[in-house]
Amino acid sequence: MAEKIDDITINYEDESGKQLVKELDKVVLTRGSWTTIMFMYQDIDRKTDQFGDPKVTIRRYKKSGNQFRQQSKFNITSKKQALQIVDILNKWFSG
Repeated sequence: MAEKIDDITINYEDESGKQLVKELDKVVLTRGSWTTIMFMYQDIDRKTDQFGDPKVTIRRYKKSGNQFRQQSKFNITSKKQALQIVDILNKWFSG
């Protein structure tokens, strides 16, 4: 667990050191004792052993003591889904 917001990552390796999740980018949406971060990432396809298409996850962290602990997450698992979300948000907030 991270002690500072900027140190929070979703990079993940298994016990042997093989990277299973690769963080491509991150944007801190809110800072404070409740922090929201949006990550772009790729995870390993276990069939091909290659990283798949980019995905997005939005995660909420709560500061407890000196550590940030993940409280919730929402994964956007395809480009199609991401674009649908963008279209809906644009429709809702354009007027």
